[in-house]
Amino acid sequence: MRNLLQKVALVIVLLAAAASVGCGRPFDIKTPSEMLELKDQDPPFAYRAMTPDGVVVAMRVVDDDRADLGFWEHAVTLRIRELAGYSLLHESDVTSHDGTKGKELVFGHDENGKPYVYKVRVFVAQGRVFVLEAGGAKPQMDRYTPVVDWTMNSVKVTCRALLSPVFASRTCNRW
Repeated sequence: MRNLLQKVALVIVLLAAAASVGCGRPFDIKTPSEMLELKDQDPPFAYRAMTPDGVVVAMRVVDDDRADLGFWEHAVTLRIRELAGYSLLHESDVTSHDGTKGKELVFGHDENGKPYVYKVRVFVAQGRVFVLEAGGAKPQMDRYTPVVDWTMNSVKVTCRALLSPVFASRTCNRW
């Protein structure tokens, strides 16, 4: 009987520990040493980091249980082109670090005679849309391309827990 009580107590402790990892953001991203993560960002940003030269990488997360990658790719393209005046320069299929399929859209824009580049990656997972953005003046974006690409390639938007979904919540906040 005592052995059974010890096992029950252990299970309760394990469940409490698993429940306590439910805090945090619903994705994982690595910040390289060449960038500084900006803490306590207000919505709509769940993450922002920048280089000393002003190149920024950011993540927005939108709850959408009916999320469809094609819909969000089109919506982002329209928003950036129509409302922000950027031109779509390139689009390609991408895969997050955890294997989630997504789209990358690269936009360009001239402001006061200076070219700017804005990269957007869109992923759909966990009943959410993950919009990963990077942008800055073209010379700085060109200079930091390896850093920006490394950061964007480090993103995980889906967890793969051993006992999923029992111990990993829909938010996958165990990062």
